[in-house]
This record gives sequence, structure tokens and C-alpha cells, in this order.
Amino acid sequence: MTQALDGKVALITGAGSGMGRASALEFAAQGAHVLVADYLAEGGERTTAVIRDKGGDALFFQVDVTNPAQVEAMVKKAVDTWGRLDFAHNNAGIEGLLGPTAEGTLENWNRVLATNLTGVWLCMKAEIPQMLSQGGGAIVNTASAAGLHGVKGFSAYCASKHGVLGLTKVAAKEYAKQGIRINAVCPGPIETPMLKRIVDVSRVIAPDSMAGATPMGRAGKAEEVARVAVWLCTEAASYVTGVGMPVDGGYVA
Repeated sequence: MTQALDGKVALITGAGSGMGRASALEFAAQGAHVLVADYLAEGGERTTAVIRDKGGDALFFQVDVTNPAQVEAMVKKAVDTWGRLDFAHNNAGIEGLLGPTAEGTLENWNRVLATNLTGVWLCMKAEIPQMLSQGGGAIVNTASAAGLHGVKGFSAYCASKHGVLGLTKVAAKEYAKQGIRINAVCPGPIETPMLKRIVDVSRVIAPDSMAGATPMGRAGKAEEVARVAVWLCTEAASYVTGVGMPVDGGYVA
């Protein structure tokens, strides 16, 4: 059976673990060439090795998404290697330090916003011109259920993810007629290293409360988010743009 994305080129940031790794594996499973991008080399190289072991085509690129020159070099690497860029999943993100709003630090605020929001903007700023030159493409940004409602103790994180949704909607309207679809996934509680860290250090979340907060009564799996991200890039979603799609077991319903 022909794979849905045979010969296409996908770029995934934050692909060294969690949802980013699952997304990279899913794009590769569907036949895409995958640029695995991450700040941490060990995780990114591991993701790349797993894809290659499964018969896929992947290359690792180390990137700090807050650095414009590195982001531009990342997109250039994909194009230099495979000749084009069809899809991007701008997934890199951090939770930062958690706690009440008035106890937050400017350093933490700036760090979280720089990675989660400015990083997505910088990625799109580099990806969109390449896609325009090709006549189209599809971008998925990772927002969060915390971009759809407030979560106590997560002021910087919530602000950044609300921003990602706003940015996604604006860009989707700007480039829809030029063949670029731009959407966001809004994961709820997902079994990832980030969720484990949040539960371990949080002063506002009980260890057993995350799964119980969803109508399905469980945390999601990274693969469940990855399948939605990839679907948003396929022709099956050809009339979908500007959407912040919850993947959260009904958490924000």
C-alpha cells in the first residue's frame, strides 16, 4: 500500500522525546523524509536512529529555536538535503518553573515565552517563505489545552500557548490563498517526560489528578497526538486551517 506522504519532507522541532519523537516517527512511517530537530543532541540522535532502524529516512539537526540564525539554518538543511519542505511540526516547548503568578520571575517568563511562542514564530518565519516558493505546504504548531483555558500555577506556560493559538490563526488567514494550511494541536495530559516533571515538582497538581481530569479517565499517549498532527498535514485535512484542535480525552469539553 502506498504511504500517504511518500517523498514529502517534514521538519519536526522538539523531536528528541515525547510528542516530538512520536511525530517524527509517524511522519517517517507515512513515507516522509524527516529532519529531526532538537536542542539536545542525545535525544534527537536517538529519534533519528529509531527511524533509520525502521527503514525510514531521517537526519538530525541541533537547534535552539530561540536563535533566528539557527532556525534559518535548520530549514536550509532540510531543503539542501531533500530539495523542499512540505510539512513542519513546530513542537519544541518547555514548561518552565511553576507556581502562583505573583511569585514568578522575569527570567522564567522570558525563557518560556522565548521558547514556546517566539520559537514558533521564528520557525514559521523561516518555513513559510520556502513553502511559498514551492506553491504550498502545511504547518502544525503545538499549543496545549492550557492554550484554551487557564491552569493555576502555569501563568507563563498558559500565556505562551494562548499566544501560539493566536499566531496560528493569524498566519492561517494570511497564507490560506497561497496554499499553506496552518493549524495547531492542543494536547491535554499526555504521557511524556514533561508531564512527569510537572507532576513531580508541581505545588498545584496532585500526582493522580491529571488522568482523572479527563472524561476518558486516562492520560493520552504521545502517539495519539502525533497521528493528529500528521493527519492535519495530509490531503485528508485539505479544507482545515486555522484550527486549534484539542487532543485531550475531552479535558476542555
